[in-house]
Amino acid sequence: MTSMTAQAPEKLPWWAGNARLTNLSGRLLGAHVAHSGLIVLWAGATTLFELSHLNVQQPMYEQGLILLPHLATLGWGVGDGGIIQNTYPYFVIGALHLISSAFLGFGGIFHSLWGPETLETRASAFGYSWQDRNKISSILGTHLVLLGLGALLLVAKAMMFGGLYDSVSQTVRQVSNPTLNPAVTFGYLFGAVGRDWIAGVNSLEDLVGGHIWVGVLCILGGIHHILTEPYPWTRRLFVWSGEAYLSYSLGALALMGFIAAYFAATNTLAYPTEFYGPVLSIQMETFPRFVNPDSSVLSSRAWLANSHFWLGFFFLQGHLWHALRAAGFNFRQGRVVETVELAIASQKTSTAKL
Repeated sequence: MTSMTAQAPEKLPWWAGNARLTNLSGRLLGAHVAHSGLIVLWAGATTLFELSHLNVQQPMYEQGLILLPHLATLGWGVGDGGIIQNTYPYFVIGALHLISSAFLGFGGIFHSLWGPETLETRASAFGYSWQDRNKISSILGTHLVLLGLGALLLVAKAMMFGGLYDSVSQTVRQVSNPTLNPAVTFGYLFGAVGRDWIAGVNSLEDLVGGHIWVGVLCILGGIHHILTEPYPWTRRLFVWSGEAYLSYSLGALALMGFIAAYFAATNTLAYPTEFYGPVLSIQMETFPRFVNPDSSVLSSRAWLANSHFWLGFFFLQGHLWHALRAAGFNFRQGRVVETVELAIASQKTSTAKL
């Protein structure tokens, strides 16, 4: 590989972050595990912090809370009318996250400092080469399977483990008959059902049914990518390098950020008004932002919608930056120093040697 990401680690400064680990799969694994530990640590610590400041006599959305409303929406500790009746589940969930973060942190430190620098020889199942299209396709498939299982966990919670909070009936209830009709589920996606695109879903049955479809399709798609090789047209279409994969991932995150912002701003089923506050409208001044048209209260819904929007915006900038670099553009020189054609030819040569 001759793209910019193939620079030797010693040529990259410390602030380049994980770019220094591009060709060190074991160290990169450590960075990813440590990153997961930080995320879980934040979730646990913030949950306990919010719990310590929770006033059950005041609406959650007026207290600047962003995690406890999610837990209440999942049916934990909440009763009829969205009244918080039991805060102990919040403590348990926060503590479990803190404990989990310690194990992830240790794993991240181990792989960053003491584990093998590369996994190709000592753990071939986890090793990879950026130009090995078949291995990268298998990694994509594994991620899709895990995402599908995550979607089905919500289904299990809704159908078998206590149910979810239903903002329509204002009760916590189990969903015994999820909507499996593809015309309804995909009708939201293509605008044939409801308003506000997929954010228009207003029934727990439709919501849980949609997660069943997403979970099953992700798992089937993942198995397909694990068992098959990329099609010839995909081999020609994509740039196969570490930096290119990063750009693809950032582009997907940006899209999901914008969708989440719109969903959080307008949907009252997954984001009940009892926990997140009234729906928002888009205000165009010097820059777009979501605001509550009826109140000056900075609600949890406003926090989430605006945070998702701006995170999506900056992820989009990262996508463009890394996509240009993957295509051979050198920002220091202000020009393309390696054409896509040369990069693909180089990748073909590298692949032939694998």
